[in-house]
Amino acid sequence: MKLDPQMTVRQIVLDYPQAVRTLESFGIDYCCGGTRLLEDACRTANVPIERILDQLESPANEAESLDEHWKSAPLSELADHIVRRHHSFIRRESERLKELAVKVLSRHGEAHPELAEIASVFDATAENLALHMLKEEQVLFPMIRRMEESPQQLPFSVQFPIRQMMAEHDDAGESTSAIRSLAGGYHAPEDACASFRALYQGLEEFEKDLHHHVHLENNILFPRAIEREETMKGSACVRG
Repeated sequence: MKLDPQMTVRQIVLDYPQAVRTLESFGIDYCCGGTRLLEDACRTANVPIERILDQLESPANEAESLDEHWKSAPLSELADHIVRRHHSFIRRESERLKELAVKVLSRHGEAHPELAEIASVFDATAENLALHMLKEEQVLFPMIRRMEESPQQLPFSVQFPIRQMMAEHDDAGESTSAIRSLAGGYHAPEDACASFRALYQGLEEFEKDLHHHVHLENNILFPRAIEREETMKGSACVRG
């Protein structure tokens, strides 16, 4: 791949889904921060852009990605995938990591006071995400399915709930970024026991899954849903 520093992070991930792993490794947010230019994202992450470009343009990054499928798959199929894969993961891991955080805090909290704040931020994040997912499953995704199944006008524009969901994605991204900072990039200290290390590993996987989850919605599902709604409106005007 040949990249331009003036491309947005979002466009890079859409055109080259295989770039996700490299961006993740450098701590570059490709979901909530996807509208930034690559050079700005590198500056924020304090990573030389030449280093990023070298890795992104290497032959090792030329593999195909399954994300390519979602650019043309039915919107309802993508929504179902998000619920089945990512919503289920968040629900499962939220409970497991909250319990694990309590256990680690009780054993290591005195020596590592950052654990208390990590647990507090994660609890709030998990609670907010639980409400967020319900709104998607009960309101937004049914609207998208309805729009795909029938050309009839929706009671209100799909853009209103999409804007709200994207704002909540930003909040979740900021929270997981704060957890990463508190956890020192998820590098467990030397005195960490197995549970401590498992907590940091789990939190890191949670953040990575959230990034991919938000990417599928912000960069693929939502823009396609808005485009479909605009097409429906245009068709209605022609018929009128």
